[in-house]
Amino acid sequence: MNVESLEARARVHAALGEPARLAIVDRLAISDASPGELGQLLGQPTNLVAHHLRVLEAAGLTARSRSEGDRRRSYLRLVPEALSGLLRPAFSVPPRVVFVCTHNSARSQLAAALLGSRTSVPTASAGTEPADAVHSRAVAVARRHGLDLSRARPARVDEVVEAADLVISVCDNAHEHLPISRLHWSVPDPARHDTDEAFERAYDDIAGRVDRLVPVLEGATRDR
Repeated sequence: MNVESLEARARVHAALGEPARLAIVDRLAISDASPGELGQLLGQPTNLVAHHLRVLEAAGLTARSRSEGDRRRSYLRLVPEALSGLLRPAFSVPPRVVFVCTHNSARSQLAAALLGSRTSVPTASAGTEPADAVHSRAVAVARRHGLDLSRARPARVDEVVEAADLVISVCDNAHEHLPISRLHWSVPDPARHDTDEAFERAYDDIAGRVDRLVPVLEGATRDR
């Protein structure tokens, strides 16, 4: 009997045995969130939310990172390996999923292409300050994974997003400046390093999140 493994599992079960913490995990299953956003979701005071987050982090269920937009702000993300199939977040299927980042030249393009390849739900992408073209390294990493961004072009948010869309920001700056972001994925900007390795890391990060989102969308479609 592996005592350490049993103790780790017990911490996870204990952390999830409180409704507010379970609600936090359900939210983080499909969206990163700041402590303030989680407080708004729960309708609880800051000190109580901070307690819940400490318990979840101690159980290895969540990790924290600084915003690339505002370094005073942090985002919580789920550590999915700690859950092994326990996630069943409540969700209603949207008519379309739109991914948004600042330049619409890498992360949002990859996310839309990935989700579009794995679900029947229509996808699109847009930027708050669109670049002139999709980043060449994004096109290359997409090609290496069987996706085609050769014809993709950046577009403005106000030209793409419609009221019924599920908007997922994949850029801290976009999330912090757009009132329309429904969900958030805090994916580090690979263009800051501008290496193939950075774009591969961004691809892997997005792919893991898409893998968690697809069953939620498919479950919502069946329940509709």
